[in-house]
Amino acid sequence: MALTLDDLRPNPGARKDRTRVGRGHGSGKGKTAGRGTKGQNARAGRGPRIGFEGGQLPIQRRMPYKRGFTNIYKTQWEVVNLDRLESLAADEPITPALLHARGVIRDTSHPLKVLAGGELNRPVDIHAHAFSVTARERIEAAGGSVTQLERTDEWVTARPRSRRLPLNRDMKRARVGKVGGPTRREAIAAANGSQEA
Repeated sequence: MALTLDDLRPNPGARKDRTRVGRGHGSGKGKTAGRGTKGQNARAGRGPRIGFEGGQLPIQRRMPYKRGFTNIYKTQWEVVNLDRLESLAADEPITPALLHARGVIRDTSHPLKVLAGGELNRPVDIHAHAFSVTARERIEAAGGSVTQLERTDEWVTARPRSRRLPLNRDMKRARVGKVGGPTRREAIAAANGSQEA
């Protein structure tokens, strides 16, 4: 026998009828229709606002020290100090791939920044996405060299965090707030200067 569309049925228990309230006390949802007795929640219309606790001081006022938010566009950096490079025995250029292979950083999907913690007494050739000013000076003073890599990680394309500047293609192209790009203050000054001109 051929199977037709009207033979199709859902599994038993897959579909449940909605509860019909206010249809007599025999249904179990008659009289007050599951709303309880009198009060604001028993009436028609919108209920109390979000966070309302019946006049009790709400939690957002009881704990005013809980404020702020987690910035989902924050750049996750891998950080290496100079003393770690000092203890790293490597005759070849130190790259993010080498540091990952030695277990110094977590992975190569995050940009690498070199900071000036500790001392560096031997020349090293380090390739990283960013250097602190002091770290760059100490590396060059020890006879080493620094090479700044171009960032290709996913945080490069994160939107600017300043609300004072509109998000547009020109800002993205200028890399405002990114490594190697102008700061937000410089971008604002440049934008104001172009408007006055």
